[in-house]
Amino acid sequence: MSMFDKLDQVVERYQTLTEKLADPSIYDRQKEFKKISSERASIEDVVICYKKYRQIIEDINEAKEMLKDSDEDMKEMAKEVLAENEPLVEGLEDELKILLLPKDPLDDKNCMVEIRAGAGGDEASIFVGDVLRMYQNYARSQGWKTEIDSLSENDEGIKEVIFSISGEKVYSKMKYESGVHRVQRVPKTESQGRVHTSTITVAVMPETDDLDWELDLNDVRIDVMRASGSGGQHVNTTDSAVRVTHEPTGIQVYNQDQKSQLKNKEKALKILAARIFDKMLQEKNAEEAAERKGLIGTGDRSERIRTYNYPQGRLSDHRIGLTLYSLDKIIEGDMAPVLDALIAHNQAELLKGQEE
Repeated sequence: MSMFDKLDQVVERYQTLTEKLADPSIYDRQKEFKKISSERASIEDVVICYKKYRQIIEDINEAKEMLKDSDEDMKEMAKEVLAENEPLVEGLEDELKILLLPKDPLDDKNCMVEIRAGAGGDEASIFVGDVLRMYQNYARSQGWKTEIDSLSENDEGIKEVIFSISGEKVYSKMKYESGVHRVQRVPKTESQGRVHTSTITVAVMPETDDLDWELDLNDVRIDVMRASGSGGQHVNTTDSAVRVTHEPTGIQVYNQDQKSQLKNKEKALKILAARIFDKMLQEKNAEEAAERKGLIGTGDRSERIRTYNYPQGRLSDHRIGLTLYSLDKIIEGDMAPVLDALIAHNQAELLKGQEE
């Protein structure tokens, strides 16, 4: 089947979905309405691009006919149309090829991000805070919302933080952040100006709220206890802290961030569901690793994916050999150059796979 046969099928499907949404009774079936709306939205960009492409081809064909006219003004007008439209054809065809690539069904989902300090002591904890701020600023630039779900601090920084990001196509961009992030810089406590190397780990997990998969609470043990604190008025005198354990996998989540036991339980179960689903994803990806070859995404969490070198102002993404000397902007949230390069690499690998 040619690319254009596939595009015609997409347009036909789009029209069918549009007709279904035009039926007023669809609003009484919210689950069906949401499913149809989501599918229609997922192919809308293809339809718009293809419509533009067909219009340009039509204009080119009409202009070529006009060149046969004896009227010189008509010929001149035809030449202008061709000069304007012919250079656009190849670019639109490339765009359509990318739009037709198989999509990750999770790309439209919101996500949870877990950042943990690794090797490097206090400096690693400080860097967790830097990366958290980088993600929060990037999310703000995309019109996304962030919410802290769990936070564990030490004297110098953050040992571990888990936060949610919600918005449009969040997971499609954030999924590339999973792995080990290495920082090289002079710590503020270093008196001799030596560069230290520290690491943190980032795990990006799709939220499970709107997925077909659901956590079976029969597999979960819930324990409540007193929240730990620094003493005095900070100690919680009620059993508000919650630990949830998924017995089949042994995965545990402890949460004491809220004063309410109910809220801590809700947060803990939300994190637990995301971790279990993420574990299932990683196992699935490990099985498909041979087929995926150069593709990147929700891969091995132990892989060192990036280095932030402060003395040189350099960011290096080791998966695609990307080096940028704009670390100061990136760490403040200007992540588009990095993520766009990762997305482009993945698309190129997918295109290559289709051609082989």
